[in-house]
Amino acid sequence: MNRNIIKQKLKSFFAFLIILILFPYIVSVFANGADIRIGSGENASYVTVRTEDADGGEQISKVKWTDYLAGILAREIPEDYEREALKAQTVLIRTALYRELENSEDKVLSEDYMSTAEMEARWSKEEFEEYYRTYTEVVKATDDMVLFYNDGYAWTPFHQSSCGMTRSAEEVTGSKEYPYLKVKECPLDKEANDEIHIYTFDYNEVLRRCRDFLVAEEGEEKAEQGYSFSDFEILETDSAGYVSSLRIGQTTCTGDQFRDALGLSSSAFSFSEKGDALQITTTGNGHGLGMSQWTANEMAKEGSTSEEILNFFFEGTTINTEIQETELL
Repeated sequence: MNRNIIKQKLKSFFAFLIILILFPYIVSVFANGADIRIGSGENASYVTVRTEDADGGEQISKVKWTDYLAGILAREIPEDYEREALKAQTVLIRTALYRELENSEDKVLSEDYMSTAEMEARWSKEEFEEYYRTYTEVVKATDDMVLFYNDGYAWTPFHQSSCGMTRSAEEVTGSKEYPYLKVKECPLDKEANDEIHIYTFDYNEVLRRCRDFLVAEEGEEKAEQGYSFSDFEILETDSAGYVSSLRIGQTTCTGDQFRDALGLSSSAFSFSEKGDALQITTTGNGHGLGMSQWTANEMAKEGSTSEEILNFFFEGTTINTEIQETELL
């Protein structure tokens, strides 16, 4: 056979092989647009985000992945926190986003974030440049790092500060699905900013805010009679000191239900009487599960790395940079 013919056939064969390999990518680009990237992590340039516009309507937009992570960080953790604490927070947020995407059919994210325009409005130009650079640098420094438990993404809750100890997920949820969320002593949280809050509520205001579950349990007549200090009793606290159940009249509810209804900073609270009103004193900021940002920052000041911080709060998880083989973004 002529040598030129053989060369030509070999060229045709290899060209066909290349087309065969690239075919799935070509189809994906034509079907989804040029912004779609195969795979996930920081190599995927954009994510699809669902936000609420000024009129309360839904808006879907494409956002740069790095800007999205930086924008969530800007909402969730102070810009002047230590770099290792910021890195730990970034890993938690990234893990939560991958976890959300894995369970989402449309691959649209819904976590609130600050756009660069909102960041510029929040800070001066010089501050914006500094803080934005800090947030984007920790995103890149933790490139694709996530927390795994067994073969899946871990649940990675966090809060501003605890009441001195973080909570057990088993006690809060009644499930053994998250054994890595244990009670952790955080004595440094006692010195956190705004650690103690004192609220005073008129009893009618308490009734108004808790009306749905009070009326459902007690009936309209009892609820309309109103309440006094003797109608409020803490029945049980969990091992971290958060209220797990309380009595309001004849109704029993959880401390988290009560916290959410009244907009309290924490469900670690106590009652006292102040004239004709109910006084509530809370300790900590947030639900108390997972990482305390305040203690994470104090650990970073003392030399702890982001890996050490994560291992402390999520004992039993592993830090992984190998994203599961699901096309997420």
